[in-house]
Amino acid sequence: MWNEPSAGIALAGPSGEPLSLPQPAVVASVEPESIGAELGVEPGDRLLSINGRRPRDLIDLQMLVGEEELVLEIQDPGGTLHTVELEKDLDVGLGLVFTEALFDGLRQCNNACAFCFIDQQPPGRRRSLYLKDDDYRLSFLYGSYLTLTNLTPADWQRIEQQRLSPLFVSVHATDPELRSRLLVNPRAGLLLEQLRWFAARDLQIHAQVVVCPGLNDGPALERTLRDLAGFGGGDWPAVLSAAVVPVGLTRFRPKDDALRPVDRACARQVVAQVEALQAEFEPALGSRFAWLSDEWYLLAGLLLPPRRAYEDLPQQENGVGSIRAFLEALDAATAALPRRLDRPRRRSWVVGRLVAEALQPVVDRLNAVEGLELVLHGLESPYWGQQQVVTGLLTGSDLLEGLRDADLGEALLLPNVMLRQGEPVFLDDMTLEQLRSALPVPVLLVGSAADLVACCIGSDGLDP
Repeated sequence: MWNEPSAGIALAGPSGEPLSLPQPAVVASVEPESIGAELGVEPGDRLLSINGRRPRDLIDLQMLVGEEELVLEIQDPGGTLHTVELEKDLDVGLGLVFTEALFDGLRQCNNACAFCFIDQQPPGRRRSLYLKDDDYRLSFLYGSYLTLTNLTPADWQRIEQQRLSPLFVSVHATDPELRSRLLVNPRAGLLLEQLRWFAARDLQIHAQVVVCPGLNDGPALERTLRDLAGFGGGDWPAVLSAAVVPVGLTRFRPKDDALRPVDRACARQVVAQVEALQAEFEPALGSRFAWLSDEWYLLAGLLLPPRRAYEDLPQQENGVGSIRAFLEALDAATAALPRRLDRPRRRSWVVGRLVAEALQPVVDRLNAVEGLELVLHGLESPYWGQQQVVTGLLTGSDLLEGLRDADLGEALLLPNVMLRQGEPVFLDDMTLEQLRSALPVPVLLVGSAADLVACCIGSDGLDP
């Protein structure tokens, strides 16, 4: 018999004793014409409880508001308490956006991976840059990767009870001894047992393998992908996909570590190895199952696979097929380009040096429009000490140094993946406003192929 999953924490124990509660959910904004707007909820208000329970996070909150009858307890910034009773349809939310996704604190990583990018940053930057989240709730909500090493019995129970699936798991190796050594955590060796736990409960994950040359490549990588594929069959596979990505190293890492960067020979070897496994997995699993991030092909100097090779893009946010997806979106966005512009335009578009060559056909297609000149700037990253860098890692200082004395035309088109999600700040703490003040032309943010085309041929407010 189905048991309705519980959500949130009761405001008091069975005998009325006070319990330790998460922080209230603080309202950041209210959607117009929503239930929250009709109730008069405003930014800064604090949601204390829903039907007598305090949500721990957005997952609890979404479950708690999925009732027809609600009793909300809200505290305004002045400290006044408001109790609101309402009826609504089951599938209608409150229209409230909150300042945080987690109300009871972030679960941080308890591993010590030598290749952790968080530990390869300079000191003295904003605190959030050094937070190493390993929180299963953020994995479920946003697709961030976790290692499963810090879960308590209560966490496993909640994952099962609330069906928090799929999760995104950093595997790196399935050999217990090797994974424990890579993560510097004995609990890391429990991975295969944990995957069996997911399989027994019809719960699912997407896996990630960060390849460190000389450590978990070669036979270790083959074993890892074969082990994961062993959970990838059947009507309800426990492992839905595996992404293989190259280790990223910066100039700030300890110089006495055993890590070395991926070179062209290594990249070609890994590409050949994984593509051979894809050819085995596809007839057995009905899917290629394991995919290489775009960086492998760019580092190897090889052509990217065709779009169909990525199937339904299960790991696009991990850089797997993202360039092909962008080119596909560009085909749609440029299906009806004008032959010429009424007024000539000259724009610049900045990307990471590693992806510039792959994106040059985009520039050529747009420049076929008479009167348009789009100049592509593929930049390296002195900040990180990387010549071949993806766009999302470019910092504000990289942009200022790489674009110094460049003729940027009338505007600079800046991919928004360089900025922290929800906040106009680069990875080196430079703000977007500071960059704009330092550049001689307006900066236009682009988040998609449609944005890029609109900034080149559409109305962007810069024309007289």
